Amino acid sequence: MKNLFTIGEMAKLFQMNIRTLRYYDEIGLVHPEETDERTGYRFYSTRQFERLNTIKYLRTLGMPLKKISLFFQNRDVQILEGLLREQQEEIQKQIEVLCQMERKLQYRLQDLKDATETVDEGIQEVCYGKRQIAFLRKEIPLGEDLEYSIRELECGYDLNPVMFLGKVGVSISKENMMNRQFENFSGIFVLLEEEDHYTGAEQYLEEGIYLTRRFTGTHSQAREHYLKLLDYMKEKGYRCQGASVEITLIDSGFTNDISQYVTEIQIPIKKP
Repeated sequence: MKNLFTIGEMAKLFQMNIRTLRYYDEIGLVHPEETDERTGYRFYSTRQFERLNTIKYLRTLGMPLKKISLFFQNRDVQILEGLLREQQEEIQKQIEVLCQMERKLQYRLQDLKDATETVDEGIQEVCYGKRQIAFLRKEIPLGEDLEYSIRELECGYDLNPVMFLGKVGVSISKENMMNRQFENFSGIFVLLEEEDHYTGAEQYLEEGIYLTRRFTGTHSQAREHYLKLLDYMKEKGYRCQGASVEITLIDSGFTNDISQYVTEIQIPIKKP
């Protein structure tokens, strides 16, 4: 039976990288049985097998090297049990985070499908529940790049940038809409989801009936669609209940092709 194994042979036996074995030696996790002082070559024996097996097992559970080193320094059943329970809790937290990410991905996929399949369907009357938002009241001229205002919103509410994909909207005040003035927005907001874990001041888009219209294009093409919504409102005898909600459902965050952009206008109304 072979007594000593080169570092290359050990790496092959345990399906590990040679650099990993060298690193384990440097941090004192697994020292070789012998090291040739002249060449620096490392040689291992079967005495290191059990230790490496234990390390590989704990690493497959995601346990950090510091905790593995702690176990070897105080090798004990109770200590190992404690470390395994800690790792179990950590993995459960990771599972919860991954589940949240999966739900957010599902939201975005559904939003994309909905936006591409229902564009240019005319005016709809849609009942919305209360929707939580983070809102920055600020006058923004039509045509101004919204990126700076988005960063202001992000910093003002300590928001995660990943929250913004497909969820940013702007508003035109009720007064300006009634005067058919669409050159300035009155604010910018981001729609919040339960998975965002937002802890700031609670602000909402009120529940109720909204006149909605989706169209291919950006905010700069919205004027004609506002006019159609206002004409529809007048024809039906509806009253405007507040500022508009204008969201680009597909924008530069999704595509470089402006012809694929989809924007939706929502105007809160009250029926007679």
